[in-house]
Amino acid sequence: MKLVSWNVNGLRACVGKGFNEYFKESAADIFCVQETKLQEGQIVLEQGEEYYQYWNYAQKKGYSGTAVFTRIKPISVRYGLEEDSEPEGRTITLEFDSFYLVNVYTPNAKRDLTRLDYRMEWEDRFRTYLLELDKRKPVIVCGDLNVAHADIDLKNAKSNRGNSGFTDEERGRMTILLESGFIDTFRYFYPDTEGAYTWWSYMPKIRERNVGWRIDYFLASSRLAPQLIDAAIDCNVLGSDHCPVVLTMKGLEA
Repeated sequence: MKLVSWNVNGLRACVGKGFNEYFKESAADIFCVQETKLQEGQIVLEQGEEYYQYWNYAQKKGYSGTAVFTRIKPISVRYGLEEDSEPEGRTITLEFDSFYLVNVYTPNAKRDLTRLDYRMEWEDRFRTYLLELDKRKPVIVCGDLNVAHADIDLKNAKSNRGNSGFTDEERGRMTILLESGFIDTFRYFYPDTEGAYTWWSYMPKIRERNVGWRIDYFLASSRLAPQLIDAAIDCNVLGSDHCPVVLTMKGLEA
């Protein structure tokens, strides 16, 4: 089974920059998208009859939003965390026979950290939600988690310490989540690989020089470790300031 996740930073713009071509080429069984930045009816994607489509739109126009395209029809679909309202369209949960898939676009703490307190509260709710799911079935989490977990996960760790996406608080919540029973699948296979990034600023030459951050992830319940085949970063795929991340697994009954 092949799963792909991509923060497209505006799906309509990304479609004009190769989204459909990459979607077709990837031949994913499940393809997750974050930061769609659109409302219902603003785009029609013909990805083939073999894909079911699920969308969670933000109430605010041109903001946030998530979507999932899946060849396998889920048992159930949930928008938001449990029964909470989700005005920013940040999560979609698909239940399959043997696992849950959670597509997430984690809130940004903002450059001036004015949303850090909200971010911490959201992280705690999100972790509680995942652990409740994990009691029933293994969980795969994918998306833009808006945090570089360790120094190896960004180019300039020392100068970025304390900045949004690399605060001690955000990194600490990621550590707690992993220690609660989840695997960072890329680091599971490539613990020492440097220069592996998924996001680059739009400033000139930044991506060309690979001055980036790894903030897009596939996490998996620890008991799924024997079924992991590989994790990859498609860093050469353009169309967004993020690139797609990929997870390949075996033995999952969807």
